[in-house]
Amino acid sequence: MTPTLTPIATRDDAQIHTHRCDRCGARAKVRVVLAGGMDLAFCGHHAREYDDKLRGVAVDFVDLDASESQAPAGESLN
Repeated sequence: MTPTLTPIATRDDAQIHTHRCDRCGARAKVRVVLAGGMDLAFCGHHAREYDDKLRGVAVDFVDLDASESQAPAGESLN
């Protein structure tokens, strides 16, 4: 039998598939990066619920459904 090499998942690949909502544990749709470098992950429901408060403290928003593409800065999560 010939051994088969499988590629190791990159950190980005692993992050996309393992993010869970910090509030309820559902699959995360949004990752919010805070000023100190920490981040929070939220499902769509909780991202919309906390949208106004998060916009006040977030440095960056990452849409996890769009393969780690950036959400426009002024765009609401609603």
